Amino acid sequence: MTDVVMIEPGNVPLAGWRAIYRGAVPSLDPAAFPLVEASAAAVRRILARGEPVYGINTGFGKLASVRIGEADLETLQRNIVLSHAAGVGEPMPVPVARLMMALKLASLAQGASGVQLSTVQLLEAMLARGLTPVVPCQGSVGASGDLAPLAHMTAAMIGVGEIVSGDVRMPAEEALRAAGLEPVVLGPKEGLALLNGTQFSTASALAGLFAAERLYQSALVTGALSTDAARGSDTPFDARIHALRRHKGQIETAEALRMLMEGSQIRASHRVGDERVQDPYCLRCQPQVMGAVLDLLRQAAVTLETEANGVSDNPLIFADADEALSGGNFHAEPVAFAADMIALAICEIGSIAERRVSLLVDPVLSLLPAFLTPKPGLNSGFMIPQVTAAALVSENKQRAYPASVDSIPTSANQEDHVSMAAHGARRLLAMAENLSNVVAIELLAAAQGCDLVGGLSSSPPLEAVRRLLRAEVPTLQDDRHFHPDIVAARELVVSGALIDAVAPLTLPTLA
Repeated sequence: MTDVVMIEPGNVPLAGWRAIYRGAVPSLDPAAFPLVEASAAAVRRILARGEPVYGINTGFGKLASVRIGEADLETLQRNIVLSHAAGVGEPMPVPVARLMMALKLASLAQGASGVQLSTVQLLEAMLARGLTPVVPCQGSVGASGDLAPLAHMTAAMIGVGEIVSGDVRMPAEEALRAAGLEPVVLGPKEGLALLNGTQFSTASALAGLFAAERLYQSALVTGALSTDAARGSDTPFDARIHALRRHKGQIETAEALRMLMEGSQIRASHRVGDERVQDPYCLRCQPQVMGAVLDLLRQAAVTLETEANGVSDNPLIFADADEALSGGNFHAEPVAFAADMIALAICEIGSIAERRVSLLVDPVLSLLPAFLTPKPGLNSGFMIPQVTAAALVSENKQRAYPASVDSIPTSANQEDHVSMAAHGARRLLAMAENLSNVVAIELLAAAQGCDLVGGLSSSPPLEAVRRLLRAEVPTLQDDRHFHPDIVAARELVVSGALIDAVAPLTLPTLA
């Protein structure tokens, strides 16, 4: 049975958005209905006064000074949707597009956008019936809202463009009617309300955030396993060290690493007689690096949760005063900054993980057979998987350049400073995909290293991880086709199975 998340506009926790992204169906709290209806009624009263109001009876952007007659108001709203549906590129992933729709639903339902209740209910019904607009993912600069992507979403609601239903892609009007729904006829203000806002950028950033959270946790597990494989020390994870520095993420990360390694026979065997005084930073400084990553992700999470619960279209309708106020809530600078932080975090998780793989394949540093193969020379072992990890990390470094520092004027210089949040957020899933493969390679290398230690077990949580992996991927004795091993290990990472394997141990989260 599909989970349902109640949308209480303005008050949806991060866990609710995570659940929707992972397949839960949003259901709008009926308490929002009167707010929506009051906002639509206010628009009608504002129109009746005959005054020019941006987006209701005027043109858009640079054309805001052009007055539109009452007979053309419906056409005005339809035209803005069709003209702005000018995106290009691959379609948004369905889970991200559904999250975008849910974010727009929650925004409109706060009663500040002037849309009809029937429009809000159509959006909710599309989500409930699994109808997802085909939305090209390129075309937004993250200011004046994510205009092109949201226009494609809105176009599907009026029966234009395409919709994915299940595994079938079909014309939008056909998909709506097959589901027992009618395309909406947009009233005054509605087209602008639907395509103005930060929901594309925010949904994309949230998707990256949720992926980064899981990969942070997974990299804690593989990092602990690598430390054991290298017969590294757990002394750097001592709570007293981290208490003195005071960073919350660092303290929690060190605690998780201690618990992951507690009871390891491998570690115990090297407490006496190991001549190495200090481990390389990639082992010793995991709490400092991964703790900083956790703090950064949490900061981004606060920003994105706030944005997800806000209203970001323009102008905004204040029904109690029958006012339409034009501002700039559509500017996605907060989302751009959050996306840049997530990109940095993803990049650093991979950077330090790759260094641990490099350490393990180096016999001078790891004291293990070269390239983690029992017969180096005849076999290359983990030589090229480390190269693959290095390539992926370098690619993520190139992608991690801050998007928020860029800007390019649009709309004949009316929109002369833009956030680039859409680009900054859209890259995150691709970066997370790279990172998932880096962590998968570390999982394989660390387990292989522990196998080569000989006769000693790791801690109970890490032994559970080794059993999980070995059920899918046997120990590497002689060279074989390596790609399937990486694919299998990656699936354990992205599915969350790797994290589940260390239960009941609880790893740090965004909350």
